[in-house]
Amino acid sequence: MDFIDYYEILGLKKNATDDEIKKAFRKLARKHHPDLNPNDKEANKKFQQINEANEVLSDPVKRKKYDQYGKDWQHSEQFEKAQQSGRRSAYPGGQDFSGSFGGNDFSDFFSFMFGGSESRSSQAKFKGQDYNSELQLSLRDAYITHQQTLNINGKSVRITIPAGIENGQVIKLKGYGARGVNGGTNGDLFITFSIAPDPRYKRKGNDLHITEEISLYTAVLGGEITIDTLGGKIKLKVLPETQNGSKTRLKGKGFPVYKKEGEFGDLYITYHIKIPTHLTEKEKTLFRELASIKS
Repeated sequence: MDFIDYYEILGLKKNATDDEIKKAFRKLARKHHPDLNPNDKEANKKFQQINEANEVLSDPVKRKKYDQYGKDWQHSEQFEKAQQSGRRSAYPGGQDFSGSFGGNDFSDFFSFMFGGSESRSSQAKFKGQDYNSELQLSLRDAYITHQQTLNINGKSVRITIPAGIENGQVIKLKGYGARGVNGGTNGDLFITFSIAPDPRYKRKGNDLHITEEISLYTAVLGGEITIDTLGGKIKLKVLPETQNGSKTRLKGKGFPVYKKEGEFGDLYITYHIKIPTHLTEKEKTLFRELASIKS
C-alpha cells in the first residue's frame, strides 16, 4: 500500500489544529463532491481521499498513530506486539532492540515480521481500513424510502435509504472499505447523512413545523384553506376568530418514523394573518363602520 500523505491531501501542515482540519475538509468536500462532479472520476477519487484523510486526522487517537506509523497506523498494535515478541525471541537476555526502518514507513519491518516467514505470514491477516463518507440529502429526499447509486472504489453500489433518516445519522456498509491485508476481511464504509435545512419545513425529531399565511377575513370569519404537506395537499378548516400566531396540530402528518412503516410524527401549523393593503375607499369606509360598531 503506497503511502498517502493525509496532511497534503487537505492542504495542511503536520501541526494543523482541529479547527483547521475541519475547515479544510468541509471546503474540499464541497468542491469535489460527486453530486457536483457527476462525470469526473478524478474528482470522485479525490473526494474519497479527502474523506479518508479527515477520518484519520479528525480523530486524536488515529492521528497520533498515523503520525507515528504512517500508512501502517492501523496495525500499530500488532506491530508493537510483534516487536516485543521479536525482542524476547531474538534477545532472551532482555536487551533492548533498536533499528531503523525508514522513519515512519514500517512496511519493511511488517514484511519481515509478518510476510518474510511462512510460519508467521499465515497468521498475519488484518482487516482493511474503514472508510468514511458524507451523503447530502434534502428533507424531501429523507421523507421517502429511495435508492441512490454510490461510486465506491470505482464500483457502482446501489443502496436503499429508509424514510425518516436523521441528520448526522450514520449507517455502515460492511466490506466496502479498504481491502484486507493478507486475506483479512475488508474494512467497512460508514456513511454520515447530512440533511439540508428546508425553507418551509422545520423538523424536530419526527414532528414538522410550518407557518401558514391566512387572510384577515378567513381569520375573523373562519373558512377552509388548502395547505401543502410533504405527503401532498390537504384541506384544513380554520376556526372563526383565529388569532395571529395561534397553532394547530395535524396528527400523523409529520415526518415518517425511521424503519417503522406507517408511523409518522405530527405537523404543527402556526397561523400568520396577512393584513390587507392597498384598500379602496369603500373598503376603508367599511372598516371604519366596523370599528365604530366595536367601540
